[in-house]
Amino acid sequence: MRGDADSRAWRLVVATVRPFPGRSAPSMETMASQTSSPQPLHARTASVPGIQASKVTRTHARGTPQEIEPRRVKRIEKGRATLDAVVDLHGLTQDQARARLTEFLWRQWREHARHVLVITGKGMLGDGILRRQTPEWLADRAVRQIIAGVSQAHDRHGGGGALYVALKHNPG
Repeated sequence: MRGDADSRAWRLVVATVRPFPGRSAPSMETMASQTSSPQPLHARTASVPGIQASKVTRTHARGTPQEIEPRRVKRIEKGRATLDAVVDLHGLTQDQARARLTEFLWRQWREHARHVLVITGKGMLGDGILRRQTPEWLADRAVRQIIAGVSQAHDRHGGGGALYVALKHNPG
């Protein structure tokens, strides 16, 4: 019964939509087969013009940085391991914040820093864009080779609006 209602509603929607000039509308059967069988994101985007499946797969495959070891985090929280530097990304655009973060991490690594604090802020509703994007930026190939781990900061250092970043040893 529900399938009939869905089909009728879909036909009404399709009847009101016109394709761009030079394009043809997909058939009902094609649309039904694409929406009824769940597929992974990379399989669905492979047929979408302008999106390469390999880019989507690569993005999801690289994941987020690994967590800092719990004992190391405790040492940072209690002040037994010092925070060598702090970068505050408040008030920056995404592009500015990413550039500043990348430059900051490389500079600190070259200066043999081991623990840094990245302040992203929480955003207006606790779900700010910089807060969400920073873990992805830290997983990017531009900096992941120098990062040993990432963990949420203690409340004393900013809590959910800040991250501890442990940098790998610089042998140079």
